[in-house]
Amino acid sequence: MISLFCSHLFVSLQQENELIMLVKTYTAAVNGLEVTTVACEVSMSRGVQFHLTGLADTAVKESHDRIKAALINNGFKMPTMDITVNLSPADIKKEGSSYDLPLAIAILAANDKVNCDRLDKYMLVGELGLDGRLQPVRGALPIAIRARAEKFKGLIVPQQNIREAAVVNQLEVYGMETLSDVIRFMNGADSYQPTIIDTRKEFYEHQNHFDIDFSDVKGQESVKRALEVAAAGGHNLIMIGPPGSGKSMLAKRLPSILPPLSLAESLETTQIHSVAGKLNRDTSLISQRPFRAPHHTISQVALVGGGNNPQPGEISLAHNGVLFLDEMPELSRSVLEVLRQPLEDRKISIARAKYSVEYPCSFMLIASMNPCPCGYYGDPTHHCACTPGQIQRYMNKISGPLLDRIDIHCEIQAVPFAQLSQMQPGEPSATIRERVIAARKIQEERFRPYKGVHSNAMMSEKMLHEFAEPDDASMEMLRMAMERLKLSARAYTRILKVARTIADLAGSERVESVHIAEAIGYRNLDRGDWAERGL
Repeated sequence: MISLFCSHLFVSLQQENELIMLVKTYTAAVNGLEVTTVACEVSMSRGVQFHLTGLADTAVKESHDRIKAALINNGFKMPTMDITVNLSPADIKKEGSSYDLPLAIAILAANDKVNCDRLDKYMLVGELGLDGRLQPVRGALPIAIRARAEKFKGLIVPQQNIREAAVVNQLEVYGMETLSDVIRFMNGADSYQPTIIDTRKEFYEHQNHFDIDFSDVKGQESVKRALEVAAAGGHNLIMIGPPGSGKSMLAKRLPSILPPLSLAESLETTQIHSVAGKLNRDTSLISQRPFRAPHHTISQVALVGGGNNPQPGEISLAHNGVLFLDEMPELSRSVLEVLRQPLEDRKISIARAKYSVEYPCSFMLIASMNPCPCGYYGDPTHHCACTPGQIQRYMNKISGPLLDRIDIHCEIQAVPFAQLSQMQPGEPSATIRERVIAARKIQEERFRPYKGVHSNAMMSEKMLHEFAEPDDASMEMLRMAMERLKLSARAYTRILKVARTIADLAGSERVESVHIAEAIGYRNLDRGDWAERGL
């Protein structure tokens, strides 16, 4: 018996005239945001068959044909031997085409075409085209983080994934165009330089560049104030108004007044978009808070995530940003109801028979809706033919438990042309953002001892009694408002949370009656007579 060790493991055995060769390369499996290091083991012996084990899906099993064509088109031949491939650990499902490159390199190394000295030092990911070109894969950023954690010297990825993977420091990241490039690199035939990105420079350069601004909005001062309060406390908000009143325009400008992402938030958000394959080729780190606006025909799976190959949904893509649901009652009731648990827990757990994944989804929900089916209930310039019953049925499409999780309700009217043509530009986003950041800093200091709590919207009942307890005069005002305006009991805690944010914007240590009064004004949909009165 002759034993030869090459890379992590390379053995040549000769027993009864049978030659056996074994080689390992390394890659990674992405399941949700969890990444597991995978060893691609290739054993070659006399024979002509190809065996693939390790709980591989169809895309992985098809890699044999892609690898064979890529090798032929790059001047190599598929070894005419019995090839057994195992993807270890074998009990974790392997999905996608990112295993093509490590398998191809392992097969070539077992056939003595690739030097084995570097195989245990580098992690490899990439899909192979039939011409040997490397195609981009999903999850390059979390894979790079895993490679650094596992003490690999470097990571080899397709050139299209280089910017997202290279944000991980203390790891050599190489972007390759073709299989031939990787072979030359492994054999030391050519000199390649790792890509280095100044992560902080890339991140901070683009934080404050917005294409749209609140200065474009004329009028609507009360709604802009409500959005400022929502941004300052991380509150969910719904706008009710007729078509053309500016609901979508205002919502799209909300990210421009939100506090900038921290580097940790940016990395977490970028990982989610990387796993979903939503990153642009020129993007390294997401520097602005996400704004997701799915169409009202969206399905449950597209909204919360999942599918045969589990992917993040819109609520996770909106993590650390804004999820905007335009025409909210037009979404199906079942789709809306799946939002209840994520809004409360700020994470989504997707459990199926074959897998279980968890994605973060701490987002601000901003919704808009018409006041009635025709859209013109209470509009002074249009006649509404809807009956109170029709209006109530329309409003009931949003359930009470879901409405309970929306802190601020504000009504909006279209700005008349006479005023629209004469008004000066509004307050710029930068000015509003300064006030929001100042209020958030107060909250960060207040909640420093509480893990996972960063804004007033996250306060528990216990925290409300500690930080948002109103004085006697304010409590009496709140009692009278709940009785006279027929406010529901569920509005109580929402009013206190919003009042705490209003107090923070005003720099007040105590929640006072003026803050309670403004917060009460943001609970319009809780009024028992909403569908029976004029706006």
